[in-house]
Amino acid sequence: MKAIIGLGNPGVTYAHNRHNVGYMVLDRLAARWHVRDWFNRYQARTSRADVVNQSVILAKPQTYMNNSGRSVKSLVAAYDIDASDVLLVYDDLDLAVGQLRLRRKGSAGGHKGVLSVITHLGVDDCHRLRLGIGSPPPGVTVVDYVLGDFASKEWEIMHDVIDLAVSAIEMWVKDGVDAAMAQFNGTFIGNGGIHA
Repeated sequence: MKAIIGLGNPGVTYAHNRHNVGYMVLDRLAARWHVRDWFNRYQARTSRADVVNQSVILAKPQTYMNNSGRSVKSLVAAYDIDASDVLLVYDDLDLAVGQLRLRRKGSAGGHKGVLSVITHLGVDDCHRLRLGIGSPPPGVTVVDYVLGDFASKEWEIMHDVIDLAVSAIEMWVKDGVDAAMAQFNGTFIGNGGIHA
């Protein structure tokens, strides 16, 4: 069994924030897989899909970003999922809008949601799919930036990036992280489409 965890903040106030791109990807993935039923379990909105003969748990922690690890720890313990079968999906300030990148493991890179997951699980073995949101412009704090909504031009790009992220997740489930990294790392989406 695998788990795909979209990190974000619950509630309509945060729904379109840059920090909620993990939720956005999970929603698009659920639509692609025709997942309709979501349940409140393990301090998360969870659902389940069967993909290429294996069960996949989809989860959006409801503990707010900085406490995401509480929910993830409960979920992986309940389903006895190894950390290396978990994919975290989240925003990244160090990648430009239009970029995404998969990683096998590593540090939190300053992302407090990921830090919470690592802290609660006690390992850094979760795979990661990071979607670039760019850096805040001069005079805008990081908090205000990540809790702000995408500008309309950014959203035009992000709409396509989220589709690309869904394809990357499908490859991760079917063929593993190495295949997904080889296929999707190094690509970016700009106004002219997908580039290698």
